[in-house]
Amino acid sequence: MLAEMPELSLDDVAIFVKVVEKTGFAGAARELRVPTSTVSRAIARLESSAGVRLLHRTTRIVRPTSEGRALYDSSAHAVASLRHATGAIEPASRKPKGRLRVAAPGDLSATFLADTIVAFMERHPLVELEFSLGNAHTDLVDQGFDVAVRATASLRDSSLVARKLGELAHGLYASPSYLRKHGVPTAPSDLSRHQCIVFRGKDLVRTWTLRDGAAESATEIHGRVGGDDFSFVRAMMLRGAGIGLCPMVLCKRDEEDGKLVRVLPGFSARGATLYVIYPSRHKVPARVTAFRDFVVDAFDAWANRQPDRR
Repeated sequence: MLAEMPELSLDDVAIFVKVVEKTGFAGAARELRVPTSTVSRAIARLESSAGVRLLHRTTRIVRPTSEGRALYDSSAHAVASLRHATGAIEPASRKPKGRLRVAAPGDLSATFLADTIVAFMERHPLVELEFSLGNAHTDLVDQGFDVAVRATASLRDSSLVARKLGELAHGLYASPSYLRKHGVPTAPSDLSRHQCIVFRGKDLVRTWTLRDGAAESATEIHGRVGGDDFSFVRAMMLRGAGIGLCPMVLCKRDEEDGKLVRVLPGFSARGATLYVIYPSRHKVPARVTAFRDFVVDAFDAWANRQPDRR
């Protein structure tokens, strides 16, 4: 076994391991893409620090001594682990790869983001996506997230980098079955006579502020059911429970499929602003910038198809 040694250079140990694996200086130099003289000097420094010969050299082959074999056996696995770890790090110049941890609202992820995520996976097959879904504002740094998609009226943490996507305008929707049974409202004032689905309503009597172009009007509505997640509001609308005020981006596919009908299509309501957020603007991994740009482009493409532009 090796006697206790002074601290050795980890770079020199890594070169020594490669020399043993390639049974020669030239083979190690080719693998490491360095001159043979660099390998030779590294081994000389290592043997000088260790105070023992680590390699037997002949004109044909290089073999470790007993001390060299002991050093190789104790360090080869660690060197391989370090190589694997550094190889997994994704420089900005490389293709996006690795695990991407994303925090996003569940309602948005199940609708608009779902199509975007599938398209992103097809474009970037080396990226693995892990989503944490919920409406709570997670701490990206403390909880180890790479990026977040967040709908909010204001950003509280100024240390984060935020890319604004746009406003999540809301529209009025109901199922065809509900409208056949209860009739179609023709003016905002008609809503007071309808069953409405309330978002985040402690009191089911609410005022919806609707805009028609630049003009806004306040309409009092009476809800029979409410919830704190737009997925629930959408589910209630789909099942004929009433008229809901919901982000258009969540309901567009249902409208196209005939599952929901846009009620009073000339009216909309202001919603939260949608952002893509990440912890730092310095040395941002390629997988983060790729995801950010993909979501930005997807939201812009969706908004450009809307006659009322968000």
